Amino acid sequence: MDVQTLTYLIVGVTFALYIGIAIWSRAGSTKEFYVAGGGVPPVMNGMATAADWMSAASFISLAGIVSFVGYDGSVYLMGWTGGYVLLALCMAPYLRKFGKFTVPDFIGDRYYSQAARTVAVVCAIFICFTYIAGQMRGVGVVFSRFLEVDVDTGVYIGMAVVFFYAVLGGMKGITYTQVAQYCVLIFAFMVPAIFISVMMTGHILPQVGFGAELIDAAGNGTGTYLLDKLDGLSTELGFAQYTEGSKSMIDVFFITGALMFGTAGLPHVIVRFFTVPKVKDARVSAGWALVFIAIMYTTIPALAAFSRVNMIETINGPDSTGVAYETAPEWIKNWENTGLIKWDDKNADGKIYYAKGAESEMKIDRDIMVLATPEIAQLPAWVIALVAAGGLAAALSTSAGLLLVISTSVSHDLLKKNFMPDISDKKELLFARIAAALGIIMAGYFGINPPGFVAAVVAIAFGLAASSLFPAIIMGIFSKTINKEGAIAGMVTGLLFTASYIVYFKFVNPELNNADNWLLGISPEGMGMLGMVVNFVVAYGVSKVTAAVPQNVVDMVESIRFPKGAGEAHDH
Repeated sequence: MDVQTLTYLIVGVTFALYIGIAIWSRAGSTKEFYVAGGGVPPVMNGMATAADWMSAASFISLAGIVSFVGYDGSVYLMGWTGGYVLLALCMAPYLRKFGKFTVPDFIGDRYYSQAARTVAVVCAIFICFTYIAGQMRGVGVVFSRFLEVDVDTGVYIGMAVVFFYAVLGGMKGITYTQVAQYCVLIFAFMVPAIFISVMMTGHILPQVGFGAELIDAAGNGTGTYLLDKLDGLSTELGFAQYTEGSKSMIDVFFITGALMFGTAGLPHVIVRFFTVPKVKDARVSAGWALVFIAIMYTTIPALAAFSRVNMIETINGPDSTGVAYETAPEWIKNWENTGLIKWDDKNADGKIYYAKGAESEMKIDRDIMVLATPEIAQLPAWVIALVAAGGLAAALSTSAGLLLVISTSVSHDLLKKNFMPDISDKKELLFARIAAALGIIMAGYFGINPPGFVAAVVAIAFGLAASSLFPAIIMGIFSKTINKEGAIAGMVTGLLFTASYIVYFKFVNPELNNADNWLLGISPEGMGMLGMVVNFVVAYGVSKVTAAVPQNVVDMVESIRFPKGAGEAHDH
C-alpha cells in the first residue's frame, strides 16, 4: 500500500476510535462534563494529562526547533518539563483539596470576589485562544501533507472532529479519548526515533544514540560522534555550532522561567487533577503523567539531531555542494506541494543547496521536521502514516482540553456564578456546549491565520499564563495576606504588561524584534517571567494598603494547606 492509502487507513481508524470512545463515555451531567464525574483512575488520568499537555507544539514543533537552532531549543525542554514538576508538587494536590471545577472558581472563592473570578475567566480564555491557535495550525500542517489538501481545509477537518467529541463528551469523553490519543502519539513518536537510532548509531534507545558514534552502511563505527558531525555541518553551512547557543544567558533564563511558570498556570492542565477521586490520587496521577511525558521529552533532542543530519545530507549531498533538483529526494517535492518547503534556484545551476542566509536556496518551515523525518530517512510507508496519526492525536487532544476550559469558563464561571445563578444543570450544560462550538470557530480562524509557527505561538500563551494566573494561584494557596484588590490588580497589570510587550514586538514593530531593542535583553517569549514578577509586586503592594483578608478566607487557606485528613475532596 502507498503512503496516501495507509495514511487514510491509520488516521481513519484512530478517528473512529476517538469518536467511538466519545459516544461511549458521553457526559450526562455537568459534573461529568466538567470533571469526568471525578472517578478517573490515576494511571489513566496520568496518560490523559500527558496527552493534554503534549500538544502539537511538543509533537510537531519542538523537535523542529531543537533541530534548527540546537542548544537554544533546550529552553523549551527545560521550561516545559520543569513547569510540570512545579505544577505537580506545588499546586495540583492543593487545588484538588479545594475541590472546585475550574481555576476561575478557585480564584473567585479564594479572593472572595466576582470581579476576581471574571478577570481570571478573561485571562483563561485569552490564554486558551492563544494556545489553541498553535494546535489548529499543527492540524493544518499534518493534513496539508498527508491528505493532500491545503492547510485551511485541514483546519476545517480538525475543527469538525474536535467539535464532535469535545462538545458531546465533555471532560468524561475527552479523558478517555486522550488515553487513546496518548497511546497513538507516543507510539508514533518513538517508532521512527528507534528506527533512525538503529540505522545511524546501532543503538535501539535514541537517548543513547544521541551521544553515540555514527556507523556506516556495514555497521562499523566511523569514528565520528553524532553531535561532532552536527557541529561540523552547522559551521560549514554558516550556522552557529549546534551544541552552542546564540541566545544571551539572561534571555535563556527568562524564556525558561516564562515557560516553566506558564506551564504551572495553564488552566487546561490544572483541571485534569479534579477528575480523580481523592487528593492522594492527584499526586499519584501527577507522577504517572511525568513518566509518560518524559518518554517523549528525553527522545526529542535525539530525534532532532538525527533529523538534522539526514536533512542536510539529503539536500546538500555527500560532498555538500547540493544535488540536482531532478534527482532530489521525493520528500522535498512532496513537501513543496504544501508550500512549507520552497526552492529558489539563485545561481541557475539546477541544484538545490541549503545554508544560512543569502546563499541558501531552500526555505524550510521548521514545523515539518518530525512529520518529514520518516520520509527523509526512507522508513517504511506505514511509519510515515503512523507519524501523521500521532501528530493529529497530539494536536486534537490538547485542542479538546483547551475548548473545555473555554466552555466551562463561560458556562460555569461567567453565567452560573455571575449572571444566571439559578440556571438548571441542563441549561448550564447546553451553554457549555454552545461556548465550545463558538470556541472551535474562533480557534479555526486563528489556525487559518496563525500569528507564527506552532511552538512560538504556544510559548506566548505560556508567557501570558505565567504573568496572570500563576501568581494568583500560588499566592492564593501559600499566602494569607493577599486580598482581592491585590490579586485583581496583579493579574490585570501582569497580563497587560506582558501582552503589550509581545504585541509591540510581534505585530506592531516586528522589524525591531531583536536583542538591541528588547528590554534588558529579554525577548517577547521570555517577557512572561518579568510580567509574573510585576504581578507579584503589584499584588503585595496593593494588598498592603487595602483591607485585610477576612478571617473565614484565612481559615480556608489553612484548610487547603493543612487538610484535616486526605480523603475525599468536597465538591461544590
